[in-house]
Amino acid sequence: MPNKQKGFSLIELLIVVAIILIIAAIAIPNLLRSKIAANQASAVGSLRTLNTACIAYSTSYGQFPSALTNLGPIASGGTASSTSADLIDSVLAGGSKSGYTFVFGAGGSNQSYTITATPITPATTGQNMYFTDQSGVIRVDTSGSGATVASTPIG
Repeated sequence: MPNKQKGFSLIELLIVVAIILIIAAIAIPNLLRSKIAANQASAVGSLRTLNTACIAYSTSYGQFPSALTNLGPIASGGTASSTSADLIDSVLAGGSKSGYTFVFGAGGSNQSYTITATPITPATTGQNMYFTDQSGVIRVDTSGSGATVASTPIG
């Protein structure tokens, strides 16, 4: 009586592994591009949030904040003040979110401000750099030289 073995041969298993590797080679670059796009969208959303928070701060205190932390949460049991206005969360007040670093610059007598968003690792977290100021216009730089007031507004 012949001995019939059940199961897969080595060749069949190698073909399955090769197919899985081909699918992974196609999917992983798309996943990385999607992550970069999500980080860039998050940076723009964060800049919009910061602009709104700065306007609210200006309405309450008669000037723009002198630092990003002034927009942050209040201490436990405290009340909102010009040094902790409770307008943004602690993550954004820390200056880094979703692969981007946010740098706040106060203008003369706190009557203006600038905010830049720069990717932490340009190859993996984002490619665009962003800039905004008290005008509320968010500007983008795709060349990597840094966004400024002269950069192209996002549309």
